[in-house]
Amino acid sequence: MGSRPDQHVFEQRLREHRRLIAKVASVYAAGAEDRRDLEQEICVQLWRAFPGYDERRARFSTWLYRIALNVAISQVRSSAAGAGRLEPLQPHHLDTIGADEAPERDERLVALYAFIGQLEPLNRALILLYLEDRSYAEIAEVLGISETNVATKLGRIKQTLRDRMVAAEA
Repeated sequence: MGSRPDQHVFEQRLREHRRLIAKVASVYAAGAEDRRDLEQEICVQLWRAFPGYDERRARFSTWLYRIALNVAISQVRSSAAGAGRLEPLQPHHLDTIGADEAPERDERLVALYAFIGQLEPLNRALILLYLEDRSYAEIAEVLGISETNVATKLGRIKQTLRDRMVAAEA
C-alpha cells in the first residue's frame, strides 16, 4: 500500500503544531497515558480529515484546533467509561498551557486554572483559545459559534471569574 501524496505535508504541519495538540490534550485528559491516548486520537482524526482541509478557507492552526477540541469534547461527553479518565485542569498542567515559559505559580494563577477546570467543555475550549490570544473571529470559527456568542460567553466567564477571585480574596 502506497502513502498518500499529501502525507509528507501533513507530517510536517503536524510537527509544527504538535504543541497545540499537547495543550488540548493536557486540558481535557487526566494522567500521562490518557493524554498520550487523546493526542493519538486527535492525530488520527486530523489525518482522516486532512484530505478535506482547504487552506483558502482556514488557517491550519484554526482547522487543527477545531478538530482537536471536537475530539476532546466528544471524549468528555462520552459514556461513563470516559468519565473516570478525565479531570479538571490542575496547577501541574500549567507547564503546557500559555506561553513558552511556564507561568508564575502564584495563588491567583492557581485559582484561575482551578476555575477553568470547572467549566463545561465548550467554555473550557473557549477560554483555552482566548488565552492563546486567538481573535474572536478565529474562536468563533473553531467552535462553530458566532463572534457575538464568543463575546457574550467570554464576558460571562470573565465576570464569574472576577466574582470568584474577589470572593476568594475576601
